[in-house]
Amino acid sequence: MTLPTTDLDSPGRSLPIALLVEARPKQWVKNLLVFAAPAAAGVLNEGDAMWRSAAAFACFCLAAAGTYYLNDAADVDADRRHPTKCRRPIAAGEIPLTLARVIGVVAIVTSVAFAYVVSWHLAVVVGAYVANTTAYSLWLKHIAVVDVVGVAAGFVLRAIAGGAAVEVPISNWFFIVASFGSLFMVVGKRRAEIAEMGEDAATTRATLGTYSADFLAHLQTTSTAVVLVGYCVWAFEKAAEAHSSTPWFQLSIVPFALAVFRYALLVDTGQGGAPEEVVLGDRALQVMGLVWLVVFSVGVYA
Repeated sequence: MTLPTTDLDSPGRSLPIALLVEARPKQWVKNLLVFAAPAAAGVLNEGDAMWRSAAAFACFCLAAAGTYYLNDAADVDADRRHPTKCRRPIAAGEIPLTLARVIGVVAIVTSVAFAYVVSWHLAVVVGAYVANTTAYSLWLKHIAVVDVVGVAAGFVLRAIAGGAAVEVPISNWFFIVASFGSLFMVVGKRRAEIAEMGEDAATTRATLGTYSADFLAHLQTTSTAVVLVGYCVWAFEKAAEAHSSTPWFQLSIVPFALAVFRYALLVDTGQGGAPEEVVLGDRALQVMGLVWLVVFSVGVYA
């Protein structure tokens, strides 16, 4: 199941609507990763930790929006040749390039400044995210393999940001799961892009002409294996710390594994081009994720 196209997704929008669409609020769901480390540490029910996590979320929404503006302004010619990206406001000519660049810079500067108010550690992570996305736009996206690692790093930095904002330590296994889980989703995105574009894929992203279906399948298999093993070890590690009579963390392995397999199936059928739309558009995946969240949360907070 995929989300339907709305009037907001179609060209011919007014400038205010175009500005909102260019910020891609649908993709802000990725920024919920900032709540992961505080939640896993069991401090998200504390007022101070909650507002710091929420502030980190806001910072990443601003930073992400700014990078979307700058990236789309830089890629306007390539986006106009893409079957779906050509509907983006900048590519469609609804937002002037100069205005897009100004908004992008202002949003990024504001995000780092706001992050510094919360914690200088958070400001460093947000700054690293901006540096990574800028390097990706200018250079990394042109290098095969490095490009998928660059995108995955953006997800990992979101997860790190939550720990930095609340100042809680991040488990090694949490870091491994976040890293390879991000790689798993990014590889799925590349597979979906190649399936959608076919032989014309390299005209919109040069590295897509480098990847073979077998290579991407190998990357996805490897990242899936590491994610599942890493999560199992982390779950047993959490269980040993909790000393609970009920194996909540061990039980959370079941919905987690099911969600990973479900996402892999959706990617295999060509639905992984936009991870946020996969998550928001597939009811079964949402149910699995909710069950996992409930079971894991009970293990942490009960």
